[in-house]
Amino acid sequence: MSFEYGELEDWRGEKADPRKHGGVRASSIVCVVEVLENMVFLSNATNFIAYFLKSMHYPAAESANMVTNFMGTSFLLTILGGFIGDSFFTRFKTFIIFCTLELLGLILLTVQAQDSRLQPAINSKPSKSQEAILYAGLYAMAAGVGGVKAALPAHGADQLDHSKQRLISAFFNWYFFSLCFGGLIASTVMIWIEENLGWNWSFKISVVALSVALCIFSMGFPIYRYKRPGGSPLTRIYKVLASAIRNRKASLSEAENRIEIFGEKRNHDKFRSLNKALIGDSNVTATEVEETKTFLGLLPIFASTIMMNCCLAQLMTFSVEQGNIMDRSLNNFRIPTQSLSVFPLMVMLAFIPLYEYSVRLFRIKNNLPGRLNMFQPLRRIGLGLALASGSMAVAAIVEAKRRVEANNNVTLSVFWLGWQYVLLGLSDILTLGGMLEFFYSEAPDKMRSMSTALSWCSTSMGYFISSVLVTLSNSVSGHFGKVWIGGNDLNHSRLDLFYTLLCILNLLNLLNYIFWARRY
Repeated sequence: MSFEYGELEDWRGEKADPRKHGGVRASSIVCVVEVLENMVFLSNATNFIAYFLKSMHYPAAESANMVTNFMGTSFLLTILGGFIGDSFFTRFKTFIIFCTLELLGLILLTVQAQDSRLQPAINSKPSKSQEAILYAGLYAMAAGVGGVKAALPAHGADQLDHSKQRLISAFFNWYFFSLCFGGLIASTVMIWIEENLGWNWSFKISVVALSVALCIFSMGFPIYRYKRPGGSPLTRIYKVLASAIRNRKASLSEAENRIEIFGEKRNHDKFRSLNKALIGDSNVTATEVEETKTFLGLLPIFASTIMMNCCLAQLMTFSVEQGNIMDRSLNNFRIPTQSLSVFPLMVMLAFIPLYEYSVRLFRIKNNLPGRLNMFQPLRRIGLGLALASGSMAVAAIVEAKRRVEANNNVTLSVFWLGWQYVLLGLSDILTLGGMLEFFYSEAPDKMRSMSTALSWCSTSMGYFISSVLVTLSNSVSGHFGKVWIGGNDLNHSRLDLFYTLLCILNLLNLLNYIFWARRY
């Protein structure tokens, strides 16, 4: 039996039956899998620092850069995973392939961690072969993470009825809840295991957890529904752009008459010059033109979220350094520095059920069966960006106070950092959750995996740009006296001024976002 693209089929290749295939049950499996997958990813990202320092004997700065590059590359490769999921395989197969690749990379790292012959001698640098094994395992895992994070949420949303937008919105909220729950396990249970049983146990447990996740996902294949790949979206975009450039001198009215004849007018007010691609080129369809215009329309929203992710990068870098020199005692318990991320995770895990309950209560109370305008993704993203700017203002004030108190030999409690963690946690919920829903719902049907991957790509670029901003701010401030962030002692640095800079940049970015969101 043959199907047109967009029709959903079951595992036998026959038309999917809504009573047997897809639905909340199938999408719930995706959420369970995400808990385990994100736990593995984040616990190893934390574990790698200790492994690189103690076993592979890399310097501290190089170890930190290796971890940052690993995380940035993992998120950046979601674009590749999304492209493959849209072009060549179903999202189910894409997940299976990339999760297996992640598992193989993790197994390779685990074997190296357990075998002293594959590690350098004490006080020695790793050999070329040892480095080759390390980087092969590390970046096989990064590539696997990229494919998994691109395919998994899109596959989960594919299981639901797209005519019920509120159901799609709820799925992405609970998917984000699962992501945070996996992060909470990584920041508590896995950190405790690393500190009390040894970091090598983290590798073993991760292999088992990821294997279980792969098995759970695979067992759902009889109840999933599948969407066939639609071919390379990049090829279609290139065809449209190339044809539009060739016909740039043609009449715009003639091009618009052609697109009206084909009945494709989804984004007729945006990128109208691309309609010229239809003139004199039988290889370009009106659907491909509208698909290209839709995807290009998403890019300004994507670009406007990158600065917010620069703020999130601070939670894994400077905020941790602040916590190291603050009072981390809680009665007789000393809070591990790596567990400081529990603050935003707890906020997120508490906020999402409250958010879903409040939406449901408001709809019932006001007899509103449809989607609520006040909770649309673009508004949620905007509120998240505003909170990011506010969190950096609070962070600057707290750091200024901590620095003054430290110079007076007073150590502030680490709980003072809770304010910036809470605000950034809420910002991350609203922004990333809104982005996942927005890019999936607004994307062309044949580009949903790649468009959803823009959410993770924004996170990656935020990490990389954060490093650039640190370098630039030090370079500029050094010309006017003393660098803001220099040396290893935060008490003699001006981290508060760097946070103020981020606050200002995020405020300007918010204004830029509002401009593009209003035009969308």
